[in-house]
Amino acid sequence: MDKLKKCLLLCTFFLEFASGFYLPGSFPHKYYVGDQLSVKVNSLTSIDTELPYGYYSLPFCKPLEGVKDSAENLGELLMGDRIENSPYRFKMHVNESELFLCQTNALSADESKVLKERIDEMYQVNLNLDNLPAIRYMNKDGFFLRWTGYPVGIKVKDVYYVFNHLKFTVLVHKYEKTNTMPGVIGAGDGVELITTDDKSVIDTPAYMVVGFEVVPCSFQHNIDLLKNLKRYDKYTAPIKCEPATVAGVIQDGKPLVYSYEVNFVESDIKWPSRWDAYLKMEGAKVHWFSILNSMMVITFLAGIVLIIFLRTIRRDLARYEELDKEAQAQINEELSGWKLVVGDVFRVPENAELLSMMVADGCRILGMAVVTILFAALGFMSPASRGTLITGMLLFYMFLGIIAGYVAVWLMKTLNAGNTNGWLSISWRVSCFGPGIAFLILTVLNFLLWGSHSTGAIPFTTYIVLLLLWFCISMPLTLIGGFIGTKAPHLEYPCRSNQIPREIPSNRFPTWVLVIGAGTLPFGTLFIELFFIMSSIWLGRVYYVFGFLLVVLILLVVVCAEVSLVLTYMHLCMEDWRWWWKSFFASGSVALYIFFYSVNYLVFDLKSLSGPVSAMLYLGYSLLMALAVMLATGAIGFLTSFFFVHRLFSSVKID
Repeated sequence: MDKLKKCLLLCTFFLEFASGFYLPGSFPHKYYVGDQLSVKVNSLTSIDTELPYGYYSLPFCKPLEGVKDSAENLGELLMGDRIENSPYRFKMHVNESELFLCQTNALSADESKVLKERIDEMYQVNLNLDNLPAIRYMNKDGFFLRWTGYPVGIKVKDVYYVFNHLKFTVLVHKYEKTNTMPGVIGAGDGVELITTDDKSVIDTPAYMVVGFEVVPCSFQHNIDLLKNLKRYDKYTAPIKCEPATVAGVIQDGKPLVYSYEVNFVESDIKWPSRWDAYLKMEGAKVHWFSILNSMMVITFLAGIVLIIFLRTIRRDLARYEELDKEAQAQINEELSGWKLVVGDVFRVPENAELLSMMVADGCRILGMAVVTILFAALGFMSPASRGTLITGMLLFYMFLGIIAGYVAVWLMKTLNAGNTNGWLSISWRVSCFGPGIAFLILTVLNFLLWGSHSTGAIPFTTYIVLLLLWFCISMPLTLIGGFIGTKAPHLEYPCRSNQIPREIPSNRFPTWVLVIGAGTLPFGTLFIELFFIMSSIWLGRVYYVFGFLLVVLILLVVVCAEVSLVLTYMHLCMEDWRWWWKSFFASGSVALYIFFYSVNYLVFDLKSLSGPVSAMLYLGYSLLMALAVMLATGAIGFLTSFFFVHRLFSSVKID
């Protein structure tokens, strides 16, 4: 009985522990009635850098305690995402209306001009409460739309109006504790189960924030009624928040008056489901159905190519293996095909060290993408924890340096027929290759940001942190991976290379045309998903369908492998034994289409950029993304072709 009691006690404890388990970055915060709730604001909500886009660069009310940055992580600093405090204050489950916030000074001509420019550019103010962005609902042409943030104002018949009254709705869910935490007391075999909760705490209702909605309104306040009002006092006249009407005109020499109201509503929404509303943003149906349709089409086409390809290879292998040695020699002289390049197919390619470094860093980037998206799909990188996605990617990239070093040294060892001389040099170079390119691009872009006095510039201290992570963690791990690669068995070639390279027959058109065109098929698997990703990066929209992104990534890997494999076989059939670099770029050429798509997105979807510096910033980040995709997809294509060629020439009788 005592053992049974202990087992029951342990089961009860683990059940209680499991019921309170939450993924990192997503632990709920409970508030009691009357507790202070602080609203925060994004100080940078646009990629435009040539104008001061900070929230407090506009004539808004500032907090009494001054503007302060919230706790930031490395991901927020790299993304230029500055979260600052705001003057809005709520009390949990306390409804308040017609609260006076502040009256600004008389607007100067420059302040009025900047405010009107922000309205023309549809500048969005992004507030968040308990890590939930403010969401705005609207009906347009019979469609129910959801947007994050709210615009500064609106232009009606050449007259500018400011949204100076905000109506907040906070959805709360009552905190429920189903079981009390058991306590264990006793010694030896005497174990008793007791309850240690304080009843006074249990009887006090607590709530969790599960929704944050905002309705912006333009209201004309009576300045005469503001003389004796202090911040957070009640405005003496009723304020009707009607989004369909506007009244707060922006005029030079006139002050602006701000006010707000807040209403708390108890909701049935559970805390783990509070992000569901953000996942139903505009275009959600197009997103789901387009991704599904793209997956089906690409899978169907890739399946057909794979079936035809396998049948052709099997027919060639069966044909060669059925012949005797004399017949094989005769057919080698009479026919053209992949078997004629047997003496050159494993010849060391040009710039072999560069190829090894690119493949190695591509494997690291691919591993980083898989692990990051997998963790995000499992909920470990919730949007409630800002910057964790970028921070996670950076950390995974550093620690996967051991894979980059291993692949680079192993590949060079295989190309050099088992010779490991110079492994330290190749390990050191691969540790500087990918991070060096990224660091160079970021430095150039950061100089542009510093020159334009943008708040999105990376601080100097962050640069020091990045350098320490690079040289103190990433580089040593890469060297360790290279050392492990020297001990790993290399892949031995099934045939020798001739001393004199075989002459490659001339073709009617350059074979690189096929290589570049091959990138269209992988691009077809991700271009729709790419639109949503870029919208979340540059337009501040929420992206949280990492499950679909993981499926698209898997599909992309399969398609890249198949495309590169088919192109390699075609080149070998044309007696072109220089397949190494072409197999890399057959799948890596998808990066070219991604960059062109980025330019198209800049021209047609980001029309509000104010000048060339902002466009260069956008193109710089797009170039960095395209290079990362090229390395990852190129590594997939090269390794697939390499193992295929090795397997193909190992399956035939070679004299």
